[in-house]
Amino acid sequence: MTLLEIGGRLLLALALGGLVGFEREFKNRPAGIKTHILVAMGACVIALIQQEITYQALQTATTYPNLVGVVRSDEARLIAQVVSGVGFLGAGTIIVTKRSVIGLTTAASIWAVAGLGLACGMGYYDIAIMGSVGLLLALTMMNRLINKIPMSKKIEIKYTHKEETQEYIHQYFKKNKIKVVDVNFTMEQSQDKKVYTNIYTVDLPHRLDYPQVIEDLSSLAHIVKIRTNKL
Repeated sequence: MTLLEIGGRLLLALALGGLVGFEREFKNRPAGIKTHILVAMGACVIALIQQEITYQALQTATTYPNLVGVVRSDEARLIAQVVSGVGFLGAGTIIVTKRSVIGLTTAASIWAVAGLGLACGMGYYDIAIMGSVGLLLALTMMNRLINKIPMSKKIEIKYTHKEETQEYIHQYFKKNKIKVVDVNFTMEQSQDKKVYTNIYTVDLPHRLDYPQVIEDLSSLAHIVKIRTNKL
């Protein structure tokens, strides 16, 4: 390969990785533009090295026919190591708590960007470009589609003043016809007061969305924290 072709493949990996990284950066996720670019270009470099190894092996076999049975090159060997090895980086973006797992989408995007980088490095431009288009559509459009489909979601509410707050939440759900599918209740002592945590699994009517529910419930003085689970 010429320097121009190598540079072109690396630039394409940079551009495609940057596009996906921009979407993650825009949503304030743990891995952003720089991380995705580095993963894509790193995978591209590995693929370029594999291409050169293969080319040199073929050249050696052509120049020295008696070494045909000795000189071997497996194009999938280095690529396989990238696919499995990039997992450790994605694992670093996953945050696991007692009640939720955050960062799986970003971890998956890092793994997918490595695939885009490999495609660029191997010269499969159609796969790289169409793969990035599909990846961006999945990241940007699926949330909009999911939000239009009725689905159960968890709302975590931390509060004080148990009876008063629980009654307010109950009345709010009843008034807005929010169906409670399940609820988990815990209590912990924080300094000199008790803090209660309710995790509601709810179905919202079409006229309501979760940001509106959070805004309405957070107006109560005794609410300490409120959030929904993240996709």
